[in-house]
Order: sequence, then C-alpha cells, then structure tokens
Amino acid sequence: MTMFGRLPRGFWWLWSSTLVNRLGTFVYPFLTLYLTLDRGFSATAAGLVVSCFGLGSVVGSLVGGELSDRLGRRVTMAGSYVVTAAVTAALAVTTQVAAIALLTLLFGAGSSAPRPALSAVISDLVGPEDRQRAFSLNYWAVNIGFGLSSVMAGFLVRADFVWIFIGDAATTLACGLIAWLRIPETRPAVQDSAREPASRPVAARGLSPVLRDSRLLALTGVAFGLWMLFHQGMTTLPVAMEAQGLSTRTYGLVISLNGLVVVLLQIPLTRWLRGRRHGQLLAGASLLFAAGFGVTAFAGSAALVYGLGVVIWTVGEMVFAPTSAAAVADLSPSHLRGRYQGVFGFGTAAASFAAPIAGGIVLDRAGGTVLWAACAAVGLLAGCAFVVLRVDNSAATRQARREDVAGRPRATDLRGTTGT
Repeated sequence: MTMFGRLPRGFWWLWSSTLVNRLGTFVYPFLTLYLTLDRGFSATAAGLVVSCFGLGSVVGSLVGGELSDRLGRRVTMAGSYVVTAAVTAALAVTTQVAAIALLTLLFGAGSSAPRPALSAVISDLVGPEDRQRAFSLNYWAVNIGFGLSSVMAGFLVRADFVWIFIGDAATTLACGLIAWLRIPETRPAVQDSAREPASRPVAARGLSPVLRDSRLLALTGVAFGLWMLFHQGMTTLPVAMEAQGLSTRTYGLVISLNGLVVVLLQIPLTRWLRGRRHGQLLAGASLLFAAGFGVTAFAGSAALVYGLGVVIWTVGEMVFAPTSAAAVADLSPSHLRGRYQGVFGFGTAAASFAAPIAGGIVLDRAGGTVLWAACAAVGLLAGCAFVVLRVDNSAATRQARREDVAGRPRATDLRGTTGT
C-alpha cells in the first residue's frame, strides 16, 4: 500500500479544503504589521489586539467540538468558514480600536472552530490503522499551504494591505463551499448503545463525559506543554537571536527551515514510522523537542546551531502533531469525537496564548540559557509522561474491530466516500 492509497474520497475533499484554506492564510501572520503600519497602533496595543486572536481560538475550539457533535461536522465547518470570511472582510474596513479587537477575537474563534469537526471527520472516515497516516497527510497540506501563503502575502502587502483581507476571505469562503458541497456528513446517526443508555441522549450530555476521561485530560495537559515549547520558536527565539547580535533576516532564514523540513520530510517520515505505537512515537517526539530546544542553549551567536535546533524540534513536531490527533481519535467514542478533539484543541490554542507571555517573562528575568534549559526539561518530562500514559493504538484498533462486529453506529451519510 502506498502512502496515498486506501483513503476514502471524502478525506481527499477534506485534504483539498485544508490546502485551499492554508493557501489563503494571509491575515494572521501580517496582522501586527497591519495594525502598526496601516492603522498606527503602538506595538503594545497591537500585541494586545493580536492576543485576542489566541483567546478567541481557545473558545472556538470548545464551541466547534460541541457543535460538530450536536449539529454535525459539515454544517459546523461550512458555517464557521462563512462566518470567518465575513469577519475577515469586516476587519479590512474597521477603524475603531474596540471593534478591531472584537473582530480579532471572532476571527480567532472562527478560525479555530472548524478544526475539531475536521479531525472528527477524519476519525469517522478513516479506520484506526490508517488514522496516523491520514492526519499526517492533512498536516502536510497545512504546511504546504502556509508556506506558499507567506510568499503570496508578501506580494499582496506590497500592493495594499486590503488585498490580504480580500484573499483570506475569498479562500475561506471557498473552503466553506467545499465543506458544504463535497465533504460528507459523518456524525453518527444513532447513539452507541454500548456506551450510552437510551434514556440519556448523547447531544444533551455536553462536555461532562469528555471531562471525566482522565487519559484525555492527561494527554491534553502534556500536549499543552509541548506546544508551549513549539511557540517559543515563533516568539522568544527571534528576540534571543537578536540579543546575540543576529539579524531578523538570519532568524527568517533559520525559522524557514521549519516549513521546509515539514514539506520535504513529512511523507517519508510517516511511511518510515508506520506501524509503531502511538505511545512510542509521542515519547520520541517529546525527546526531539527537548533536544532541539536544548541545543539552542549552546548556540550563542552561531546561526548554524540555531538552525540545527529548529530542524530537530521540527522533526518532533512532525511526529507529534498527527500522532496526538490520531491518539485522541482512538480514545474517543464515535458520538463524542468532535468534543474530544475540541477539548484537546483547547489545550493547543491555550498554549498559543500563554507561550509568548511565559517565554517572555523567563527570557527577560533569567535569560536565554535558562529558558532553553527549561524547555529541554519540559520535553523530557513530557516524554516520561507519555511512557506512563501508555497510549496504545493497537488496543484501540482491536476495540474498533469489536465494535464493528457488534454493530457500532454508522454515519448519517457516507455517500461518495469510497474512493471509487
């Protein structure tokens, strides 16, 4: 079987929508520049407004997970994309500070809300034995699109900032149309009688059954720690490199290795790691995070050492991101997949909000060496935690087969997903 084989047609429509969406990721990377250069905001005011995006992402992940289980995956994705496109367009013409902050909050929520539904669709369509491969392919699309969008956005900004809003809104709207017209609704039509008594409808249960799953909460907490490390590469790393006398251009070249490595190596790495247990992969990814940021503590003014660190923790990211999503899918009952992914996504979004604050405080008060040593320690602790958690996908595969034999719930509409 090839890396691209035996995946349903519905997955490839989802993959295409992800690529289109990421190809139009113009606004967020340039939002700070837009606010300071075009709207005249101070750096502090711009930072506070941009932080509203992270806060919105935290809320959007939980709401998106809830809606995908209550209303359906397709309507959640399509509706979120349409609302986000409208908010993006409104940001281009809004001048009031409070209104811009509110729209940025909604922009973050709308951008985050489709993700639990998207992960739930992959979990619904793809069996446990192929989920890590499917999530890896989707993550590959994310990075291809984001890498190309950064280049295109640079040309658009030269013409006028308004074009990044128009382009982002247009591609987001296109994602909504793909989701509504081509992606099948996969939400289970009936409750899993083996897990839920008939007297208690699944939709009325809210997050309570999810929050009682100690393994999910532990996985979310450890993932929060690792994503805190990842965001240091985007927030405190450029500051630390500048303090060592390295230019912003050098940082740009160093951090560009992140996207380049993902695009070039995600497919062969996934093929090479196929068949390994989730727990082993998550522990190994944690150690790579620890090594990558640990190396940075010895970089000084050597750009090559910073680059080496980025390459190492990027490989950890490539293993961790799809494997953790697949592990959450294996943990979740079919009727709660959206909420499970939403709670897990809450931890990821919270890290994007908290990482710049925590990293900045440590860097200012203790210096870069302490910051990178602390990052290495967090990575090592995460690796130990994954060993203790024993996230075993082989057990999940056996459980899924037993549920199939017993007659587990089927999706409401899987037409067009056979890949024929």
